[in-house]
Parts: sequence; C-alpha cells; structure tokens
Amino acid sequence: MPVLVTDYLWTQTDSAVWLTVPLKGTKVSNVDILSTDEYLKVHYPPYLFEAFLFEPVDDDRSTAKVGNGVAVFSMPKRTNKVWEHLMTTTNLKSDSEAKSKSKKKDLPAPRLVGNIQVTFTPRLFLTALRETRVIEEEEWLKQQAEARRTGNADVEELEDLKREERNPDWLKDKGDKCFMTGDHLGAVNAYSLAIRLNRKIPALYSNRSACHLKLKNLHKAIADSSQALDLLIPPVCANAAARTRAHVRRGSAFCQLQLYAEGLHDYQAALKIDPDNEALQADTQRIREIIQGTAASH
Repeated sequence: MPVLVTDYLWTQTDSAVWLTVPLKGTKVSNVDILSTDEYLKVHYPPYLFEAFLFEPVDDDRSTAKVGNGVAVFSMPKRTNKVWEHLMTTTNLKSDSEAKSKSKKKDLPAPRLVGNIQVTFTPRLFLTALRETRVIEEEEWLKQQAEARRTGNADVEELEDLKREERNPDWLKDKGDKCFMTGDHLGAVNAYSLAIRLNRKIPALYSNRSACHLKLKNLHKAIADSSQALDLLIPPVCANAAARTRAHVRRGSAFCQLQLYAEGLHDYQAALKIDPDNEALQADTQRIREIIQGTAASH
C-alpha cells in the first residue's frame, strides 16, 4: 500500500498555482507524473501524491521541474479566482464526518463567552479624500488591533518560557536583531515562536521569509511570503510597503528556483504598488531579459 505524501507546499495567485512535492531522496528516473486539467499524481514508490484539483487548470501550459529533491509544478488556472483549497474535499467528506462523530463524545462542553465592546480611535491616512478607501483602511486597522489581542491555543505548551518570551512583539524585535547581526537561524527560531503565539501578524511571516531566503530555504520563503500576503488584506496605503516586500521576497525565491515567469509576476505586482522604485524597475527588466533569453535559446 503506498505511503501518502502530506508535507507538500503550495501557493497561488488569481491566475496560477505553484506546488512543491518533496521526493524524499528518490531518483528522478523513478518519479512517475500524471496530470490532467483536474487531476495530478506524483508516484515514486513507496510514496504517492494525488490531488483532485479544486478548480481546472490549463494542463497544456502547465510545467513541471524535477530535481534537487523536489518536483515543482506551475499550473495556470482556467478561471482567474482564488482557490479555497488545493484539492476538492468531496472524496474526504465521509471520512472526516466519521472522525468528527467519533470525537464528539470526547469533546468538553463549550465555554461560556461574552462580548467586549471595543472602540477605535479615529486615524487619518495620508490619502487625498477623493482617492481614499476609508472602509478598507478602517478594516485594516481593526484587523491589526484584533491580531495584537489574539492568542493561540498551544500557549500552555510554552509554560517554561519567560514572561517576555511569551510576547510576539518582543520575539519579533529579537528576530530582527538576530537578522541584522547575520544570525538568520536564530531569527527564524524567534519568528517561529512568535507565530506559535500569534498567527495573525503578517510581519512575522514576511521577516521569516527573508531569513529563509538567506538560508536558501526557497520553498519555505515562498510559503511564508504567500502567508504574509494573505494577511495583508485589504490592500491599503498602510500596508503597501509590507506588500511590496512580500512580493519581492517571493519573486526572488521563484527566480532562484529558475521559475522566472512566476518571479516576474511578483516583481510586477511589487512595481504596481511602488512604480517609482528604480531598483524594482531594474530587477523587473533583468528578469524579463532572462525570460526572453531563455525563450530565444529554445
């Protein structure tokens, strides 16, 4: 019976999906790949990755690169939209319902909850009134305030930590200092602990992606940048710089994986946010030239 692969990574934009499947030391010659618009299978005995895709992709334009211990798939979507999941859950529904029923009797009674009335101090953005997006800007501020109050359920596992080490902001500052001194692994550890305490702060993921870039953990850099971008919504002036950094970091990781088309997509997104950035303009043009040179060589 095959061993199912569950430690894959995936990310997406409105128009494409990228998937990384670890090959667990298997030789390239032993990897069997089958793909259609709605189905993908990667088989390398005894391991099997199988996906009934959430929405159809354009199989004719999709690409696969196998090497360096991973299989990387780039799949343009048939319809421009964000997927809720990578795979459909139809085939898994009955199993999950059965497991849910079996666990219900073991669940404790729900805790009583109450409502806390919260008011926010009005804040003025440096945006012309005719151009402002007041509703989105207020929503962004509210999300950030709520994120600072959010705690995760696994805090009980961290009882041995000092008081300051339970503060995500303190851990972020520690990670920033480690990064500045070149201790990238130490920075990853600090950001990771902060994320365990609070998974709603986009800067933690974005900064950790910068560390992964330095450590050449390119797939992890893509995953963290994507998570940061998922949290940096709605797009407003207050998070424009953070969105630019996340796009550049993800684009850089794609380019280092030689996925230049995907990298160009992120650099163009960053340039759309910061169109006057000369360094971004130069890097974007350089990627275009690489793509054109690759196409010409073929």
